[in-house]
Amino acid sequence: MTNTAATPRWVRAKYNSPLGAMTLAASAQGLCGLWFDGQAHQPDPQHWEFVPTHPVLQAAATQLAAYFAAQRARFELPLDLSLGTPFQQSVWERLRAIPYGVTQSYGDIARYLGQPAASRAVGAAVGRNPLSIIVPCHRVVGSTGALTGYAGGLERKVALLQLEKAL
Repeated sequence: MTNTAATPRWVRAKYNSPLGAMTLAASAQGLCGLWFDGQAHQPDPQHWEFVPTHPVLQAAATQLAAYFAAQRARFELPLDLSLGTPFQQSVWERLRAIPYGVTQSYGDIARYLGQPAASRAVGAAVGRNPLSIIVPCHRVVGSTGALTGYAGGLERKVALLQLEKAL
């Protein structure tokens, strides 16, 4: 019997961003993954079919190119965040509400979710975000405004915030 949880039915494509190669993944519901190659918590995509012509993956690549050219501040794509826990999904939805060029702290997000003592849990959920840039986890900073970790690498977080003129 095949374990479908271990091998999701996703398709993938590559995207060469100005900050390095990325893997995009889509499910039947929408874009479900966008990781910098070698990023922390990136699943192994070797079992996913390579389909660079998939419409959601093509739309994501087009919108990412416009974002990196400073011509797009918001993404309009169908998303599939179903692999996260309900708490992770609530954090990821909150990340989507952080405006372009604005940062919020882990504590701000925890308070918004009605769980002011959950800053560390929020941090863990942010670190597991499967949709870098699209779900803008790079916009989350420490309580003092310090640039804390980023699964894609702190140098990329800095570059993304500079692109958005948040630094």
